[in-house]
Amino acid sequence: MKKGEIYEGTIGRFDFPDKGIMELPEGKITVKHSLPGQKVRVMINKKRGGRCEGRILEVLEHSSLESAADPCPHFGSCGGCVYQTIPYEEQLKIKEQQVKALIDGVCENYEFEGIRPSPVEAEYRNKMEFSFGDEYKDGPLALGMHKRGSFYDVVTTTECRIVNPDFCSILKVAKEYFENLGIGFYKKMQHTGYLRHLLVRRAVKTGEILVALVTTTQEEVDLKPFTEMLLDLPLNGKIVGILHILNDSLADVVKSDRTDILYGQDYFYEELLGLKFKISPFSFFQTNSLGAEVLYETVRGYVGDTKDKVVFDLYSGTGTIAQIIAPVAKKVVGVEIVKEAVEAARENTKLNGLENCEFIDGDVLKVIDELKDKPDLIILDPPRDGIHPKALGKIIDFGVDRLVYVSCKPTSLVRDLVVLQERGYRVEKVCCVDMFPSTANTEVVVLLQR
Repeated sequence: MKKGEIYEGTIGRFDFPDKGIMELPEGKITVKHSLPGQKVRVMINKKRGGRCEGRILEVLEHSSLESAADPCPHFGSCGGCVYQTIPYEEQLKIKEQQVKALIDGVCENYEFEGIRPSPVEAEYRNKMEFSFGDEYKDGPLALGMHKRGSFYDVVTTTECRIVNPDFCSILKVAKEYFENLGIGFYKKMQHTGYLRHLLVRRAVKTGEILVALVTTTQEEVDLKPFTEMLLDLPLNGKIVGILHILNDSLADVVKSDRTDILYGQDYFYEELLGLKFKISPFSFFQTNSLGAEVLYETVRGYVGDTKDKVVFDLYSGTGTIAQIIAPVAKKVVGVEIVKEAVEAARENTKLNGLENCEFIDGDVLKVIDELKDKPDLIILDPPRDGIHPKALGKIIDFGVDRLVYVSCKPTSLVRDLVVLQERGYRVEKVCCVDMFPSTANTEVVVLLQR
């Protein structure tokens, strides 16, 4: 098999997150964004050693799983969702089987509790980072999600199904406004242009909306008319803040060199399990608010009795887990690298009248040696890539009887589980919580006992 060659075949095995395996007489091809049972025509686009990856050129026959009617009009071209043509019950089965296969590969004699569904299948996301760009080279202005498999091309997603219609209304106004002005987007290779991203965050419980336009400093544009157009929109929720974030970094990420408030405030409020949370533009907060309640109820069940105990919540974000545990614990100590999130967590504890939470700003790897308290229990909720090996070693050295590990990337989780088991922990229970309907991702909660 050589790069550039074209093959046809049927997807058999299906690995996490959405990697189909096509077995042919010539060898195996891994095909991203495929579905089990699909017959596809693919082109080999990567070859490393004896492993080949193929890009789908055409779906020749649909999978027998694809029976869901009326998918999103952007499905297929947008890189956001891969499972929209599959009924939700089947999506859950796929995720459950994939995660169990991964855990079974490194663990034995544990209790697998299956997968808990999201309370809602559509309009569940409370945050979107839309990109400005074009759908093809030198095409008209686009605003939305990257095309599937493309780093540059953007699909205008005016009818996205996984967000509240308010997101789509805001997106349409932004695209039309800047398109009419003839203002261009930031081109990553040339490092020229103005428009970069549109960040929209909307609380499910309160309906409060925060809008942030992210641009370079390469042009000066009067944003007052844009602000007024947003405020005139007939929305389900209410815009409480409009921001202008200036970002001249070369990296294609949403970050701030400076933030100007065009209207209102630079935060909004959301509620979870009876607690109130203040969320700022860059604060980590689970993207599915109703699903987060299911996730944190699961975590609370795995944590068990915390009376008179000190709990460490490492990678604590805005302190959601810490504050859910705090009412039934002696003390909770949260550690988070994003300073803005730590400040929000401290404010949130005051909002919720909790006096036994301490939040520390810093990298877990560096801060962990300076912690004065000795934990009785540790909760881990690291970023997608898992825990730094040195930090994991230091966490294990605390010698707590119980660890609860929350993961949004099961492949990173199983890597860390190998180390934890080698160092004397046993996996007791595992449960998936689906926070991302229509996509290939899921959260996993693991209880480990020393």
